[in-house]
Amino acid sequence: MFEPFQALRTERPRPDAVREHRSAGWFAVATVCFGAFLGQLDASITTLAFPAMQREFHQPLAGVQWVSLAYLITLVGLLPAAGRIADASGRKLMYLYGFAVFTAASVACGFAPDLGWLIGFRVVQAIGATMLQANSVALVVTSVAREQMRTALGIQSAAQAIGLAAGPLVGGILVSTLGWRWIFWIGLPFGILGLVSGWFLLPRTRERTAVQRFDLAGLTTLLAAAAAVLLGISGLSGLPMPWWLALALLIGGLVTGAGFLRWESSAADPLIRPSMLRPRQVWLGLIGALCGYLVLFGPLTLLPQLFGSRSASGLVLSCLPLGFGFAAVLVQRLLPARLTVGARAILGALVATAAVTGLAWVMPRVATSPLAPAALLFAVGAGLGLFIPANNTTIMSQIPARLSATGGGLVNVARSLGTALGVSVVTLSLHTADTGSGGRVALLCLATVGLVGIATAVLTRSPRDTESAPPTV
Repeated sequence: MFEPFQALRTERPRPDAVREHRSAGWFAVATVCFGAFLGQLDASITTLAFPAMQREFHQPLAGVQWVSLAYLITLVGLLPAAGRIADASGRKLMYLYGFAVFTAASVACGFAPDLGWLIGFRVVQAIGATMLQANSVALVVTSVAREQMRTALGIQSAAQAIGLAAGPLVGGILVSTLGWRWIFWIGLPFGILGLVSGWFLLPRTRERTAVQRFDLAGLTTLLAAAAAVLLGISGLSGLPMPWWLALALLIGGLVTGAGFLRWESSAADPLIRPSMLRPRQVWLGLIGALCGYLVLFGPLTLLPQLFGSRSASGLVLSCLPLGFGFAAVLVQRLLPARLTVGARAILGALVATAAVTGLAWVMPRVATSPLAPAALLFAVGAGLGLFIPANNTTIMSQIPARLSATGGGLVNVARSLGTALGVSVVTLSLHTADTGSGGRVALLCLATVGLVGIATAVLTRSPRDTESAPPTV
């Protein structure tokens, strides 16, 4: 009687011809790239559609930004839990269900009758994205040999870059012609393709770590901390609420976040094992990941507010992810093999920070003379295309294989926080000053974040600096 339910909880093996093929691991990497592409396509298209949503729903940017922030809060709160469950129940199974939920919720977002419904559907969409993202890095690093890890993560990053590049171009056309609702419907064929390919090409989970007692208190605390901090920033950025309430939310969120860390150190079966965070390559690397994605997503929110033409902003914005993909795939291979992971991270962070600083100085001419901003955005993307794969390799090289989904979840928590803060920093800057000077302030803030990224790259570099197998815990 329960056999159908058992089938829904069982990971199916790959066909023998796939499993025994010499490129079986790369088939799995290619499948994960569908999810990486779809997630970043959704992220970059959504920010481009903010002005159209503001007009249709008669809401300020501080309200419409919650189309992104509600999504990101859900990601931040659920990613550690999803990674922990995937390590226990199976990463392939969780990944496939994630594709199904994400795709169905994307279609529902396109039918949302008002802003409240849209935000609610985005939360459901984020639940599916959580199941995808918690497993993406883990599926990559457990499908290929350790010496191929940096290359595989670079390919995954390139798929993200293609999604980011396609988002502004495709989004600009869709919003200008068919309307903003099509930015959600466009993901349907990619979701179906990813679901089918994942069924046949992803490997079953070899090593599992059982969940003795689910850390519900830790999950609730993390969600509360993320929501309070981002809601407080939104209050300061123009969301209607008293200033003292916004400040109280910020302080309360930080205190709750500290309480979460304290709880995790004493929980019987925590969402995040404290031992995973002890190596400096892990905790500093996670700070670096947050900085990298903050710098990446800040301009994607800023430039659509500066351009009168959506097609123009799409073309200029696409230079950033194109530079990212160019560096993540081609430049990584062209650089000397003796250039270590740490050296690549430092070089990438330096290039990205210098380019963001340059953007701040050309800010007054962005809308009238887009050539210089386009070149600088390409340089920002190229720097991040070097930094982010190298930084992620440094983190994952310290995570045991049996906890790879949990470790991958942490990487994606840092990415989601960086994305959320990138949106919030820009919104706050534009709210506190006129568009031109606020844009320059936002970019100078991003440059400061880039300096922190440089510091983390320097401090995580070790004398051995290799892609060796992670230690067992």
